[in-house]
Amino acid sequence: QVQLVESGGGLVQAGGSLRLSCAASGSIFSINAMAWYRQAPAKQRELVAAITSGGMTNYADSVKGRFTISRDNAKNTVYLQMNSLKPEDTAVYYCNADILPLSGSGYDYWGQGTQVTVSS
Repeated sequence: QVQLVESGGGLVQAGGSLRLSCAASGSIFSINAMAWYRQAPAKQRELVAAITSGGMTNYADSVKGRFTISRDNAKNTVYLQMNSLKPEDTAVYYCNADILPLSGSGYDYWGQGTQVTVSS
């Protein structure tokens, strides 16, 4: 069994910061790319940021310069540091990871989501 557990969401005022964490646990052989997505009400889920196992990153244009994705491979954890938050960043944030388990084929795993609300 493989699980992704997110933490760090909450309510913050515009201009503030939050740090999201997502830890993968279970029978893991290796983790390839890890990413954060978000979904606002009545909108499609969108990619926020992604990071490869080697540390290469990419970001949505809307968060470049404000958000930073990082990972700790020893802890199987990915982080999203969010600065200068705007009300339009309000969404449920989901962690995603491409994981090869100890047995079986690789699979795209998702966390349960964590709410981020930015007040104006």
